[in-house]
Amino acid sequence: MTARAAAARPVGTVTRGTTNPNRLRRMDRWIAAVHGAELRRADDPVAVDLGYGAAPWTAVELLARLRTAAPRARVVGVEIEPARVAAARPYEHEGLVFRHGGFEIPIPQRPLLIRAANVLRQYDEAEVAAVWERLCSRLAPGGLLVEGTCDEIGRRHVWVALGPQGPRTVTFATRLGSLERPSDLAERLPKALIHRNVPGEPVHAFLRDFDRAWAAAAPYASYGARQRWLRAVRDLMADWPVTDGPSRWRQGEVTVAWGALAPRG
Repeated sequence: MTARAAAARPVGTVTRGTTNPNRLRRMDRWIAAVHGAELRRADDPVAVDLGYGAAPWTAVELLARLRTAAPRARVVGVEIEPARVAAARPYEHEGLVFRHGGFEIPIPQRPLLIRAANVLRQYDEAEVAAVWERLCSRLAPGGLLVEGTCDEIGRRHVWVALGPQGPRTVTFATRLGSLERPSDLAERLPKALIHRNVPGEPVHAFLRDFDRAWAAAAPYASYGARQRWLRAVRDLMADWPVTDGPSRWRQGEVTVAWGALAPRG
């Protein structure tokens, strides 16, 4: 293999590629809400849908949702499997293109957003920090990397938000009507946290306390799951650095500072 061919080879490995329409709607709406102003201010607001999978639905939807907040936003779908890129090309239109690549992010400009959903689940935990660092190094100033995991139909989702300097927050998001207890979200923790849901680790303590707050908020269930969630999150704030407010909690979300949940060691 020539040095040029080696340099051109995408960084990463092929994922299963499973995807569904609307699977990432919770993540997309959160991004539009918290990062939309940054995208609006940019001269060339480019976002990357990294590892969109066997079908291009998530990239198509990301563009539509970002444009509710930033009408000039553009999306580049990046996939490591060439056949998936070829299959997506017929869906290209103004503001949306597809490229073959991986963690190197094969576009000339630095994007203001990289979304990587359900990409690192197959990797070892020890590999996550290097991938995060590589992706963050590609961000434009003020850029955001959002990396996380969700179930097949997008009912439960947990993601980490990172800036060029590293991780900032962890967001837990769910369809409240499907939730028995907050710790149900543990199965969707991102790779950096999923193996840390054990006694002695902060994320385990957080989910334990969230379950306790949820149980204490049971009387509010007569007003609906949303009111119960709001009460539980308010109680959780006594001991955990929740960074968002009621407008996001009503969506079935809560965001916590990364430092409070970061793995020990």
